[in-house]
Amino acid sequence: MSRIAKVLVVLLVLAAMLVMSAVLVLQLPTFGGEMTGERLARMQRSPEYVDGRFTNQPPYESTLALWQNIRDYAGGQVRTPPFTIPVVPLVPGSLRLPPLAGLRAIWFGHATVLLEIDGVRIMTDPMLSQRASPFQFLGPERMHPPPIALSQLEGIDAAVISHDHYDHLDMATVLQLARGGTHFFVGLGVGAHLARWGVPAMQIHDMDWWERIDFKGIEIHATPARHYSGRKRMDDSTLWTSWMLKSPAYAVYYSGDTGYGPHFSEIRQRLGAPDLALMKVGAYGRSWLDIHMDPESAVRAQHDLGSPFLLPVHWATFNLSYHAWAEPIERTLAAAKVQGVQVVTPRVGEPFEFGKPFDDTAWFRPR
Repeated sequence: MSRIAKVLVVLLVLAAMLVMSAVLVLQLPTFGGEMTGERLARMQRSPEYVDGRFTNQPPYESTLALWQNIRDYAGGQVRTPPFTIPVVPLVPGSLRLPPLAGLRAIWFGHATVLLEIDGVRIMTDPMLSQRASPFQFLGPERMHPPPIALSQLEGIDAAVISHDHYDHLDMATVLQLARGGTHFFVGLGVGAHLARWGVPAMQIHDMDWWERIDFKGIEIHATPARHYSGRKRMDDSTLWTSWMLKSPAYAVYYSGDTGYGPHFSEIRQRLGAPDLALMKVGAYGRSWLDIHMDPESAVRAQHDLGSPFLLPVHWATFNLSYHAWAEPIERTLAAAKVQGVQVVTPRVGEPFEFGKPFDDTAWFRPR
């Protein structure tokens, strides 16, 4: 056998080993489950499911914009804070106590918010792991700790999950909550991931847009969003959602990851204006706006919803885009001032209680 032939054989063997390794890695639980049986049948009956994948309305046309993204990435922005982000810690064991009546929100960072609505605790996109990644040794790392350790997270009645990307659906946090009996409300197909991780079927609730489930006196409404999905690949295999949570006295909206669109006005028309809106304002790029709205679009969406308070989320925790780390909040505040929208900017772990005075400290600005 010639030297060239030997080299080719070695290269072919190495390529085969790499392919086999990739196949094996993708079977790890962190990458989630497969949609089969009745779960798949429900997906196929959905109006949003077209030709084997979920779709946006209006449709999203991807323009990759490679060179634009490279130029943006090389823009020299300060993407991590030059000071320690302040965190107000939750007292360990405090979540064992029953929540009080009323409405309060505690931002855990990124898109994770602990809501207490008339005595029920609901968490949005629970993510307390150190990295937004399938592996905890690489990938985007937290810029601050959560207000309570993952091992001490307890007492959560329900979680609403907007989609299955790693910064929103975290296996370790889901398993911690599941052990305490938390119920999970997810878009169609996402429940397959939870089932693969061993979450009991009775705790998983797959929902299509505009479906409603009543849970402990809270109406949980799955509402539209403009995004995409997939854990192994970007295949739109599961449904992305926003959420409206309504008690007899209060309503809270959570945008999830989304681009701006007519769905905000439609949500208000169908379900009314929320008292509080948790709006995604960070991790955007010029070529992503259809699926990742910028701060000005978030303020416009807030106006469409008619909510009196905007609590910005999806910023200051993971470095996921090209902009400076504090740019989202500064642009949000500037746009809100023009539009007359009231923004609350609690520190991580600091409670915001609806109907009571709140002191915004502008903690994100160097002192």
